[in-house]
Amino acid sequence: MLRVDNLQVHYGAIAALRGVSLHVEKGELVALIGVNGAGKTTTLSAIAGTVKALGGSIVFQGQSLIGKSPEAVLRLGIAVVPEGRDIFPSLTVEENLRLGAFSRHDRSEYRNDLKETFELFPILQERFHQLGGTLSGGEQQQLAIARSLMAHPTLLMLDEPSLGLAPTLVSQIFGLIVTLRSRGATILLVEQNVQRTLEIADRVYLLNTGQIELQGTPAQLKAEGSIKDVYLGKAK
Repeated sequence: MLRVDNLQVHYGAIAALRGVSLHVEKGELVALIGVNGAGKTTTLSAIAGTVKALGGSIVFQGQSLIGKSPEAVLRLGIAVVPEGRDIFPSLTVEENLRLGAFSRHDRSEYRNDLKETFELFPILQERFHQLGGTLSGGEQQQLAIARSLMAHPTLLMLDEPSLGLAPTLVSQIFGLIVTLRSRGATILLVEQNVQRTLEIADRVYLLNTGQIELQGTPAQLKAEGSIKDVYLGKAK
C-alpha cells in the first residue's frame, strides 16, 4: 500500500532523514520507534506532504506523493493525527468532527459516520456540544483520532498518541488502536512507549539519527537484543 524508498529530508544543513526506507501493507499496524530527534515525525510529515523530501520516493497505492500538497495527500486517503492532537479548541466536538469530513464527497453519510464514531468513542457523544478546548487530554486525543477517521482514510498515521497522557489513559488509547486495527484499519504509528508498541505492532522500524537501525516483527527485534543499545547510542 505504502512504500518509502531512500527518503532524504534536510532542515537547512542538517540531514533529518538519511535514506529511510519502509513499507506498510493493507491491514498492518506498523510502528516507528526511536528517541527524540531520530526522525520519526519527519518521516510522517514527508509522507503527509507537510515537509519537502530532498530525495527518494514515496508511493501510495501506485501514486507518487512527492511534491503533492497535504490536501492532495489527504484526498488520496492518508490522514494524520499529529503530535499534540491539534484539535480546534474554540470549536465544539461536533464542529471538529465535521471538519474531518470536509474532503469527502459523500457528506450525506455524516449521520452514519457519527453513529460509528460514538460506538468507538462514546465520550464524544456526551461531549458533542462541548468546546474542544474544555476536554481532558485523553478526550482531546480521542477527538483528534475520530476527526481523522471522519475522512475515511485508507491509511491512518498516528504521531505520539500517548504523549502526555496518564497511564490509565495510555492504556485506553492503545486499546483503541488495537480496536481500529481489528476493524481493518491500516495504521502507521509513531510512538515512544516502546514496550506497549511492541505488544501491538505487526512490524517495527527503529530509527536512529535519521536512519533505520533495526526492522522486523516485535519478536525479531526482541531476539536481536539490541533495541536498548540503539536507544543508548551504541548501535553500529
